[in-house]
This record gives sequence, C-alpha cells and structure tokens, in this order.
Amino acid sequence: MINGVNTYSQSYGNTIQYRNTGEAEPTEQQLRAMKRNGAVRCEECATRTYVDGSNESDVSFKAPGHISPQASAATVMAHEQEHVANAYQSASQNNGQVIRATVTLDHAICSECGRSYVSGGTTGTTIKYTESNPYGANAKAFDAANGAVGANLDIAL
Repeated sequence: MINGVNTYSQSYGNTIQYRNTGEAEPTEQQLRAMKRNGAVRCEECATRTYVDGSNESDVSFKAPGHISPQASAATVMAHEQEHVANAYQSASQNNGQVIRATVTLDHAICSECGRSYVSGGTTGTTIKYTESNPYGANAKAFDAANGAVGANLDIAL
C-alpha cells in the first residue's frame, strides 16, 4: 500500500522493490492513476497558472494565479462572466446595446496525470451603439480600433 492505494498488479518479468517496503514499484500507468485520484501529487496540476490576456484592468487573473483542476471550470467561467459584465456596463454607459455575448471554455488533458481540466476561456461580445448618440460612432470606432469587441482571450501557462 502506498498512501492507502493498493499498488499490486499482475506484472511480467522482473520487479523492482519500491522504497524498501517489499512492494513492487508501481507501473507508469498505476502512478498516473495515483496522481489522477490525488494519492500522489501531480506537479503539472499543482504548478499550472492562469493569466488574463485582455486589456481590461478590472478583471481577475491579471497576475498569474493557480486554479486546481477540480475548480477550473467554475473559476474560469466566473472570470469570463466578468468580461461579459464589463461589456454590458460599457454598452449602458455609451447608449449601446449588447447584441451578443458568448463564452467558450477550452479543455485540455494533463500530460502527467491524465486529468481533464479547463485550460482557458474566450469571451466574445457584440455591442450596437445607437447612431442618434453623438458619441456612438466614436465609441464604436474606439472599440474596433482597440480590439475591445470580442478580443478577450485567457490561457493557462
């Protein structure tokens, strides 16, 4: 037993003693499973960081931060919703209307343990500004020139 996980398996050929316990060393597949279920620490999952790649200064993860694989979907979705909220706020302040707001979550598989996690997200928004607003054309041009419309991309490092 290693940390409460039975490491016995059918093996062929010579076995190596594991840490002088008298038990056979776990195979690569067994070690991967032990990392996936948390019995052994997965370094890649433990050190993975996320950072926001947008130009919005009022959203989370402007500085790289760690998210556990189990919490990655909820945390990344909450972060992407901050971008959606900013789009609605920008539209309301400039006499505009949010026509479309979409969030796409990207998924990946950890190469060390095989655990599935959300690796990042993308928010896309379309804002329609009222042409009767004298600032509408300027706001529209500003958003387009600065890539603010649908340009939020967050990735894991």
